[in-house]
Amino acid sequence: MIQVGIFTGYFPYSLPETAKKIRSLGFNTVQLDLAFKDMDLSTGAITRDKCRTIRETFRDHDLPVSAISGYTNIVHPDPAAQQAKLEHLRTLIRHARDLGSPYVISETGTFATDSDWVHHPKNKTEEGYEACRAVVEDLARTAYDHGAVFLLETYVNNVIGSVDETLRLFADVPSPGLGLLMDPTNYFESHNIDRMDRELNRIFDALDDRIRISHAKDVKRSGTDKSEKHADIDASEAHSFRGVGEIELPAPGLGSLNYDLYLRRLSRRHPNIPLIIEHLEEADVPRAKAFIDGKLRALGV
Repeated sequence: MIQVGIFTGYFPYSLPETAKKIRSLGFNTVQLDLAFKDMDLSTGAITRDKCRTIRETFRDHDLPVSAISGYTNIVHPDPAAQQAKLEHLRTLIRHARDLGSPYVISETGTFATDSDWVHHPKNKTEEGYEACRAVVEDLARTAYDHGAVFLLETYVNNVIGSVDETLRLFADVPSPGLGLLMDPTNYFESHNIDRMDRELNRIFDALDDRIRISHAKDVKRSGTDKSEKHADIDASEAHSFRGVGEIELPAPGLGSLNYDLYLRRLSRRHPNIPLIIEHLEEADVPRAKAFIDGKLRALGV
């Protein structure tokens, strides 16, 4: 059966309290955010002992770590900022096994400087693609050398933002150190959201064999509010982000994603994959989990 998990970053507490709260909600796996109120987990402060403490705390609560959040802008146009971001990501990759999972996830980012989720003209140029490809190739090599896998998460406004761009990157970086995080909501824009089923099938037909971990949020048209939207929660911007422009990305069950088709396609080749709930606040977690559990039960997956 598909395993239902959640990001630890939606629980802004100490390490043991975070694990206790997530387990009390009935989850049996987590995607790990290195952000706990009782630990310094800045780049230079990450150690093997700290990583093992985190891993074993979640193991003690029957919450194996399925993946690690490494979200950052890997193509940030400021060289110093990019180097700092990449060094943190590489540190997570080097310690991935110590943290409990080989999988470290990030989107590809944008050449914009004011947000990690807005479009920039350079994102869709050959120059932008080549810069991104070189970074991903390096990350995949680092991952392979440390028994890990860097998972790409496609997002429409980033350098790699479509099915075709994702396929091109995997063809150009044919490494066992590179895999895919499946989140179908990230492929939708105003031009394809009304062709939901066709786009979902296209995503899976093209990328199914690359998938290692999956996410559960939702997608819908944003209405009159075209601004970049963030929830007012105690979490990183990666977790407060709720969409920009024509598309909003709410919690699972609050949008128009065809979850029946999504979960049928996901379970066909990945029957035991972790499905990680996101884009919500702590108070909404029970509702979102009940929605996902209900879909899985109804579909028998």
